Amino acid sequence: MNTPTTADAGSAQLKVAVIYYSSTGTVAALAKEIGETAEKAGAEVRLRRAPELAPQSAIDSNPAWAENQRATADIPEASPEDVEWADAVLFGTPTRFGNVSSQLKQVLDQLGGLWAEGKLADKVYSGFTSSASLHGGQETTLLALYTTIHHFGGLIAAPGYTDPSKFTDGNPYGTSHTDAQGANPVDETARTAARVQAERVVRIARGVKAGLAA
Repeated sequence: MNTPTTADAGSAQLKVAVIYYSSTGTVAALAKEIGETAEKAGAEVRLRRAPELAPQSAIDSNPAWAENQRATADIPEASPEDVEWADAVLFGTPTRFGNVSSQLKQVLDQLGGLWAEGKLADKVYSGFTSSASLHGGQETTLLALYTTIHHFGGLIAAPGYTDPSKFTDGNPYGTSHTDAQGANPVDETARTAARVQAERVVRIARGVKAGLAA
């Protein structure tokens, strides 16, 4: 997803980073949907995965986890440079006890140098998540993520209830999905939420970028 398009002729192309962690593939599927939608909306997109911290023995003990590792091996790992490059960043994480996964948290914790230089401010950010059980900490995970964005001086573009579909998926904080330990694959409701969120982020980030450049 690094091929520029010709959208927005006459102005610098919007750059969007989709940075996520996924163990068994749910958040990876949402990240792919978000990245593809952002590209269709005219953005240049970097899809990046957080480096894995779990031991290989733990991964191999779960067939879905091992399969997702194989399926996403070609996706580059996230680095601070990806965040510095982007005009907008969408972070994805499964919920871990109502909070951000340690893998994505490590990515965030490595941004201290950019933060100190003021290079994280004035970008547009948004988040997406999944959990095994209904609710299961989805909203608290996104709110915890957004606490970090406040420290960046970033601009949060949550989906809110800005599209009729949001009254179906019911999460104004960001795209979320309940996978029931793999029994519920990412469905059209979640994919619609991902598309609505990506389009909104691109639209708002484009306006912010133009405004800052004026």
